[in-house]
Amino acid sequence: MAPVLRLYEDTLSNLAEPAGLPPVPRIIFVVHGTATIGGSVVSDGEAWHGEAKATLTPGVGGVTAWRFELAPESTGDAPLLAVGIRSQLKLAARLDTLGEGELLMRGDSVGFPPGGCAYLHCHQGPGIRCLIEGGIRIDTEGRSTSYGPGGAWYESGPVPVFAQAAADRPSRFIRVLILPRTLLGKSSIQYVNEDDKAKPKSQQYRVFVDAPITCDPAD
Repeated sequence: MAPVLRLYEDTLSNLAEPAGLPPVPRIIFVVHGTATIGGSVVSDGEAWHGEAKATLTPGVGGVTAWRFELAPESTGDAPLLAVGIRSQLKLAARLDTLGEGELLMRGDSVGFPPGGCAYLHCHQGPGIRCLIEGGIRIDTEGRSTSYGPGGAWYESGPVPVFAQAAADRPSRFIRVLILPRTLLGKSSIQYVNEDDKAKPKSQQYRVFVDAPITCDPAD
């Protein structure tokens, strides 16, 4: 059975009790505020990664975070349920395109200048993206979909995608990919058209996490 990648948006007030997190591979990106996660303080624009049980404790001003989790389909949804917490599932995707072999979990951000684009491309693994600023249009499989801040979408990996950022402002999205472990420290992008490979690229990357997955996420 294929595992499922889920993205939650968790907002904890400063009065919320610490929230327990079960043991699954996860990346938590702090959108606003601060939190202590697994004993580490994480602030705006930073990310935390872990596979073991952990506790999420809001900082003095509360916190809003995007929580990406890889888990067996049988576990079902896992919003945080407690007083002072608003937690919702933004997107879930069954990862039917995962290859055989060892895997890694990569969390990064992809930024574009006004009018920037990512030429028609695919990736060597599936993942979920969530726009944090600006605007973006995603063209794939004959469809065009535009996203604003907070909009989330899934890309299977092998299906080609063209991305066009907003013309009037910078744009950036947060991304979590599940990739073959052989890509540790390497780019996963593959351009479809030969002519595009040599063109200057406008997107800029910041890698937060690039870590082997040590458990079997399908179990």
